[in-house]
Amino acid sequence: MNATDVLGGHRIVPVVVLDDPAKADALGAALVQGGLPVAEATFRTPGAAAVLRRLAERDDLVVGAGTVLTDRQVDEAIEAGAKFVVSPGLSAAVVRRCQEAGVPVVPGISTPSEIMAALDLGLDTVKFFPAEANGGLATIKALAAAFPQVRFMPTGGITLDSAPAYLAHPSVAAVGGSWMVAGDLLAADRWDEVAARCSASTALYDALQGAPA
Repeated sequence: MNATDVLGGHRIVPVVVLDDPAKADALGAALVQGGLPVAEATFRTPGAAAVLRRLAERDDLVVGAGTVLTDRQVDEAIEAGAKFVVSPGLSAAVVRRCQEAGVPVVPGISTPSEIMAALDLGLDTVKFFPAEANGGLATIKALAAAFPQVRFMPTGGITLDSAPAYLAHPSVAAVGGSWMVAGDLLAADRWDEVAARCSASTALYDALQGAPA
């Protein structure tokens, strides 16, 4: 099973930075209410593992761990209930630990050499990061031409407005973004707005699906 299988067809992945486990329940409810029951809980804060654990306890969410940098963090993420692992770069140690545990992993890449290293590790899905800073969709198109067997999950600087163009490209498996779970919304407990932004995100994808080829 690969990461796209685990995501279950959800092609927009909220990238969450949250340090307060007490807010995890409200966040999970907002994601589900907004029709986007998937999250990448990033390991950027001391409370990240606890947040991930609380989210993973829900049976209506698919939760993974993001910003995983070491094999030790892989173990911590899996123990907390992560269904997939995302890393900002390509670490063979992280990839191999995930493979040993049977957990899908999406490492970050930005160059052809990194893609080739990912292929050598048996992967076919990678995170293109930071997407906008590295040329955005134009770069993905160029990389996809050289590596047609690879699927990309661009993350970094993507917005509600720019996401549709990424999603329309056949090599893009999903996009990661934080526009629907922005830090100011989480800090202010604006869960209705989180749900509304999730709904808007799913609506744009639904519209894209219905557009003529």
